[in-house]
Amino acid sequence: MTLLTVWPDTGPGTVLVRTSDPAEVAEELGRLGVRYEQWPVLPGVTARNALEAYAAQVERVTGTEGYVLVDAMEMTPSDDPGWVAKAGEARAKFLAEHTHDDDEDRFFARGSGVFYLHLRGRVHAVLCEAGDLLSVPANTTHWFDMGTRPDYVSIRFFHDDDGWVGNFTGSPIARSFPTFDAITAGR
Repeated sequence: MTLLTVWPDTGPGTVLVRTSDPAEVAEELGRLGVRYEQWPVLPGVTARNALEAYAAQVERVTGTEGYVLVDAMEMTPSDDPGWVAKAGEARAKFLAEHTHDDDEDRFFARGSGVFYLHLRGRVHAVLCEAGDLLSVPANTTHWFDMGTRPDYVSIRFFHDDDGWVGNFTGSPIARSFPTFDAITAGR
């Protein structure tokens, strides 16, 4: 179940909004220009079959948003030391506050991750789970946490072949807010 938590950007001591109601999540994020929608959750989706399984939804999004590249990626937990290192590197890559020159649209076909949007003096933590599509507009200050044991299949949409290149702000703000693991443990 999706969860939106909003705090002042001065710290997580005061919860301004906390909701798991999809309509409230969509409305709150819509005020920020962020698109949130839910698609059906289909069983057995992997990175190999996600684009086929969600072909109609992918076609609609690429047609309305003008995306030229769509892919699917998968992170499945393993105790293999190589996977542990890969997962740690993947998590660290976008755990610091940054922006992208392109929109960041991501659909979770399986599993979950948290997008933290830093807008208008607030931090909006959006726990996205299977069935959730989140569209973060270009140049939105944010970070992403997939947790210490990432487990998800996601479909990603791009306007060009370069994908998402992070423009890091250098701000330490991300270290001040609850991590994916803390948010999912405290539901």
